[in-house]
Amino acid sequence: MSMVHVAPEAHLVLDPLTSLLAAEREDIIQYSMDPIMEQLDELDKIADDLINSLAPSQPLMNTFEGREHTSYSAGFYGNTFYGVIVGLGVAGLMLLVMSALGVM
Repeated sequence: MSMVHVAPEAHLVLDPLTSLLAAEREDIIQYSMDPIMEQLDELDKIADDLINSLAPSQPLMNTFEGREHTSYSAGFYGNTFYGVIVGLGVAGLMLLVMSALGVM
């Protein structure tokens, strides 16, 4: 928030956000919050991107266009692959146990 010096010889300043015209005082220190607000806006974008990473249909900040459903497809194929591997392992173990019980 910056002040506009309307009449420096009369020590008048204008606040552009509230349109308040006031006398400039030497005993008040006012800092500009613009750099902090820019950093907060950047952090807000990062927080939204983090929330969007939980939904497979939302686009992420650093991805190419049209990559919204990539994580959904990768999760489907990855889980299918590991499901088949675990299923074959359990089926093989059951076959081994049944053949060992059949011999005794």
